[in-house]
Amino acid sequence: MDFYHSETFTLVILPILIFLSRVCDVTIGTVRVISVSRGHKFLAPMFGFFEVLIWIIVIGKVMENLNNPLCYIAYAGGFAVGNFVGICVEEKLAMGSFIIRVITQKNAAELTEKLVAEGFGVTAVKAEGAEGSVDVIYSIINRSDLKHVLELIREFNPNAFYTIEDVRYVKQGILRKKKPFFGKNLADLPKLYRKGK
Repeated sequence: MDFYHSETFTLVILPILIFLSRVCDVTIGTVRVISVSRGHKFLAPMFGFFEVLIWIIVIGKVMENLNNPLCYIAYAGGFAVGNFVGICVEEKLAMGSFIIRVITQKNAAELTEKLVAEGFGVTAVKAEGAEGSVDVIYSIINRSDLKHVLELIREFNPNAFYTIEDVRYVKQGILRKKKPFFGKNLADLPKLYRKGK
């Protein structure tokens, strides 16, 4: 018990623990917010529980050590780093879908064939633009496939105009199979749990 009241613990170990705990809780919070925006109604509450549990423990320790400014710095630093780490984690998880819209004056048949061959659903239409006729291609893709699809688009036409938007919900259609995260898709865990009952 003497160790917990020592200067080493108060000035070094406690601020480090507060910093790391805050990184964890803000990272979880960032992923939770993104889960809510993506409509993952089972994941968001689970993340919220652990986020608040860690926060209560950390804020309790800060309040116990109001005379230690290093705790304040660790708390604020953990918040800042947690936001960065949360965004990085979410990018790795690649939850959700995008709609990608490609507009090109070049005939899009080649790009359409490539995308279909890669397992993506594609809708192509002819349209009129400000500078004449264009081909417009729509495709709903998993976030994890965005980099690959952009490579295909740039390979087809480096000057193609495209836009990317978040999609909250997708029903039916052709979607490329997601690569599993640790053998299972994170968003499918509640379904897997119910099946196992």
